[in-house]
Amino acid sequence: MDGVISMPIALAGYYFLPDIPETSRARYLSAEEIAYAQKRMKLEGREQRKPYTKAKFKKILTSWHIYGLSLLYVLFNNGAAGAVPVFAQYLKDSKYPVYTVSQINVYPTSTGAVQIVTTLAYAWLSDSILKGERWPPIVFGACMNIVCYVSLAIWSIPEGWRWTCYILAGSGYGLSGLCMAWAHEICADDNEERAIVIASMNEMAYVLQAWLPLIVWQQIDAPQYQKGFITVSVLSLLLIITAFVLKVLHRRQNSRRSPRGGMEVETAESDALDISFDGKIKT
Repeated sequence: MDGVISMPIALAGYYFLPDIPETSRARYLSAEEIAYAQKRMKLEGREQRKPYTKAKFKKILTSWHIYGLSLLYVLFNNGAAGAVPVFAQYLKDSKYPVYTVSQINVYPTSTGAVQIVTTLAYAWLSDSILKGERWPPIVFGACMNIVCYVSLAIWSIPEGWRWTCYILAGSGYGLSGLCMAWAHEICADDNEERAIVIASMNEMAYVLQAWLPLIVWQQIDAPQYQKGFITVSVLSLLLIITAFVLKVLHRRQNSRRSPRGGMEVETAESDALDISFDGKIKT
């Protein structure tokens, strides 16, 4: 069933995703629009594709980017109970009151609602008020994880607070986009490095997720997953530390860039680009 419902998404991705501006052949984009997308990449300081060489691999593997960003995503991806229906299992195990099947299925969706709202809020705040800073929402989400999961690990807490923790735990689920955006920005100067780093982040995160739940989220512990709650609390603490370390390293990296890079180049190139009201690009 999962394969059947995924097929339309795969087909839509094949036909509708425009690919990167450098290689895009999307039929629904005009030549002017593709040229504009390519120009935007230059203004953002994004390097075009280059061949992989021994020197390139050495540069990637000796940089802090691949290790720091992979660790960040591993800690985020495994620092929550998203893979385990902890709220539903608690409701199912309850003897007083006894919840109906409908209630057991519906009430936990509140966690997903919190995830949706916070995911959008993190993205909007990061791009607007925080002026492109990615680490504050990541730290906030990790702090919410610690508060919720430490409380659940204690277990002997007021019932209202227990429900609050199960629901607000969703605020730590929506950090994936921020982690990936931060990785793209940190690796903006090297297209090949960016590709390998993103792949490493995904690969290492799910390698750990393949076996960690078998140890800390064992069904015999349900619904009082003390090992699981403690584990994700520790991972969230490590996520906070990693985010602060990456913030320092990223700012140090930006400060070492050439004075003629960044905003000065962007302004100079922006002056050479003009878009008329009829949608055509003039240079």
